[in-house]
This record gives sequence, C-alpha cells and structure tokens, in this order.
Amino acid sequence: MDLHGAFHVYDTTLRDGAQQEGLNLSVADKLSIAKQLDGLGVGYIEGGWPGANPKDTEFFRRAGQELDLRHAKLAAFGATRRAGVRAADDPMIAALRDSGASVVTLVAKSHDRHVELALRTTLEENLAMVRDTVTHLRAEGQTVFLDAEHFFDGYRENRAYALEVLRTAAEAGAEVVALCDTNGGMLPDWVSDVVLDVIETTGARVGIHAHNDSGCAVANSLAAVAAGATHVQGCINGYGERTGNADLVTVVANLELKLDRTVLPQGLLREATRIAHAVAEVTNVPPASRQPYVGTSAFAHKAGLHASAIKVDPNLYQHLDPLVVGNDMRLLVSDMAGRASIELKGKELGYDLSDDRELVTRVTARVKEMEQNGHTFEAADASFELLLAEEVEGARPSYFDVESWRVITETRPDGEAISEATVKLRAEDVRYVVTGEGNGPVNALDAALREAIGQAFPEVAKFELIDYKVRILDQGHGTDAITRVLIETTDGESSWVTVGVGANVIEASWGALVDGLTFGLRRQHR
Repeated sequence: MDLHGAFHVYDTTLRDGAQQEGLNLSVADKLSIAKQLDGLGVGYIEGGWPGANPKDTEFFRRAGQELDLRHAKLAAFGATRRAGVRAADDPMIAALRDSGASVVTLVAKSHDRHVELALRTTLEENLAMVRDTVTHLRAEGQTVFLDAEHFFDGYRENRAYALEVLRTAAEAGAEVVALCDTNGGMLPDWVSDVVLDVIETTGARVGIHAHNDSGCAVANSLAAVAAGATHVQGCINGYGERTGNADLVTVVANLELKLDRTVLPQGLLREATRIAHAVAEVTNVPPASRQPYVGTSAFAHKAGLHASAIKVDPNLYQHLDPLVVGNDMRLLVSDMAGRASIELKGKELGYDLSDDRELVTRVTARVKEMEQNGHTFEAADASFELLLAEEVEGARPSYFDVESWRVITETRPDGEAISEATVKLRAEDVRYVVTGEGNGPVNALDAALREAIGQAFPEVAKFELIDYKVRILDQGHGTDAITRVLIETTDGESSWVTVGVGANVIEASWGALVDGLTFGLRRQHR
C-alpha cells in the first residue's frame, strides 16, 4: 500500500495499443482481450473512446452485458469539453457518462503551445475546460483520471502552466494525474526529476504513461514509480503507435520480481506468458520471441558454455526462475552446442544420455556437421528429436518408405499455373501411388504425400501445415544456392517444426514435409 491506496496497474491496449500500425481489432477481439487482461489481474482496462467511433461505443454497450470482470474496472477514454461549451451540454461528455464505465480517463492539454495551436483557445479557458469536465463527471458518480498529454515537453517549455493543469484537475476531484511522455523522448533521470517536482509541488497522485520512441518506456515507467508515481499505464506486448507503449508485463514483472512491490493479485503473474501469447493470437501479431520474461527466447540457451553451467545450476545463466512468469527454459541445439547442451536437450525430450559419453559425442558431432551443411535445429525441435531417436534406437523412426516422388508445374493458356505431384510409397505393407494437385509444387507434394499416407494412417487427416519459411543460404550462387525450409505442423492440439535442406526449394520442402508427418505419427503412436 502507498499513501494513496493500492498501486494502479492500468492497461490501455484496447485504445492506445490498437493504434499500432497493422493492428485492427473488432469488437469481439476487444472483448476477448479484455477477458485475458482481467485474468492477469490488472486494475483498470481502458476500453476505448465511446462517442468518438461506433466500434468503441458498441464495445462499451456489449461489455456491460458480456464481461464479468473479476479484477479490473473498465475505463472510458475521452477529452475535456470543447471550448465555450458547458460539460453538461457537450455530447462527447454525454457519451462518457452513458458508457457504463465507472472510471473515465480524460486527456487534457498540458503544453501551452498545444492549447493555443491545436485547441485554438486560451490558457485560461483550457484550465476551465479541465475543471468543468472533471467536476461534472465526479458529480455524476464517476471516478476521473487525467492524462496530461505532452506533459514532459510542456513542462520544459512552461513549467508553471503544466503544473497548473495538474493542480486544477486534482483540486476538481481527479484521483490520478498521469504524466504522458506522448512523444516518447524522455530518459529515466529526466522522468525522475519531473515526477519528484510534480509530487512536491502539487501533492497530487501521479501516474506515468510512457511511449518507447527512445527505447526507454519501461525504464521511464520504473523511474517514475521510484520517484513516487503509484499508477502506471502500458500495453500488453508493448503494442502502440510508432515504437509502442511501455510493455505492461515487463513493467509489472520488474516491480514484483525485482523491486518486491505487490502490484497484481497474488499468483497471477504466473499467467503472464500464457496471456501475452493468447492476446497475440487475437491481434494476429506474432509474439516477439525476444520479449523480456514472456518471449519464447527469454530463457533459451544456445552456447555450450551456458548449457554446461545450467547443468550444474540453472540460475547461473538465468536472472530468475522462468516459472514465476509462466515461461520455461529452453535448450537450443546448434553448431554452438557442446556435450552439455545435447545432454540437457535429450533429457528435455525424455532421453537420459548422462551415462553414454560416446553417444553424446556422436550426436554433438553430427549436429555440428549438419548445421555446417545448412540445417538448423534450434528452431526445429521435431527434426532434432528424430535425429536423436535414430542415434539412440539405432534406426530413424519410420512409418512409410518412399519409392519416388516427382512434381510438374504446367502453365495454361489462361495464365494459370497448376502443379501436379506424384508420390509412390509403401506403408503398412501396402504400396500406394497417389497424384495430388496444388497451387504450387510444394502444395501439390503436400497433398499427394498426406493422401497416400492417410490411407494407412487416417490420423494424418488432422495434421495441418500452419507455417512455411524459406531461406537461401549461399546467395552468391544465385539460382544454384542451397535452400533451407522450416515447416510448422499442427495436430490441432500442439505444433512442431521440422527442417529440410536441399539444392532447391522443392527438395528442401520435401525433407521438411516428410519429417513433419513422421514426427506427427511418432507422437500419435507413442
């Protein structure tokens, strides 16, 4: 607890985060994300700007009927009243009143030049707009937070006026005055100095709203808290306009795990990784693998030296136990791998290699050789497991034997190109010859291969190729270059990645396809 009550964790993903380039959320998306954010235990979820656009108005209407929030309160975002109009008569203020949200976050100009040039009004009228709007909404029974837009830039230009905006809002009943680094240009020491001055001068409860244009949004948020701010705003996964807002999970994890501040309900930080990835699925923005705490690479170890130390004590190369944020340690197998990496990865996959030095040495040498020729196993765990099984069990797992395959691409008079693949293989002592068509050679091969195997193993029908990546490895050779293909396959419950390398993209794809189906069948039959 602090002097002002419980610490505020305020999420603005649905409003500020949704301004990210390429991110477009439907009302259903916003409702789904709100449920996830509530599961993380944030105190406030900013749903959008009712009255400013139909989508946000509809969100608040449906939220009242469909959201059963256990931890969070819904906040509606809006601006102070227009110049020359009473708050009670402003239709945009009416939309905030009618939103059903118990909290309203008002954005107000705190930079004198923005008041005069953007609002085209006087500094005195801007103060009246703040006072009138806050007073009116408080009288209507709503809690009011103030977002002081461009505060830090305004503070530098005209400190007295920027502080007067905050003081006016606080005296009118605003519970929090959030200082916005709208342009994202501040550094931590600068933020600390300003926050200290604001608290000493106004006595108001201070919040921080940081953007990441200088790469310091998280650091600036932490600096503000260290200086006395008790309300922090941000977006999950660091979403937001330009370079994004402060990543709320990183801020919260640092506060709880590094600074020993309880800011979420007990135990909910363990949901962070799951929720961050679940939200990424809704936004259709691939999660950043190197995202602190919750990224897939956040606790991934590649160097053999690291693996040797981790074998003794995982904390030697990890700043904390990944389980506290719901993540997990991963060992990457690559040409940098040493014996310890292979041994630990084998243990992760269910193989105890600790007593077989010769086997570990053989697998390590084979991995290094194959990676030298273009393979990569750090991103293709399934292919590595097949390789390891081959070395341990003496034979590569196999459910079918391929006699031959070929693919032909035909361009027709209308310009349409159709690919046709023929696959001959034997499975369960039956020979199958199958032809498949597709909109490209790899698609045709995939269709023919899974149709042939599916006659012997019907479970293949639920396998689906969900990602396909191609990389040219030695570009200096032009069209004669070696090609690497990574394919991700799912059975509807989990997914796995396989790798293929060849003299051309079709040959490389074939190898990855065969590994993908083999691994899937191995998982089903095992």
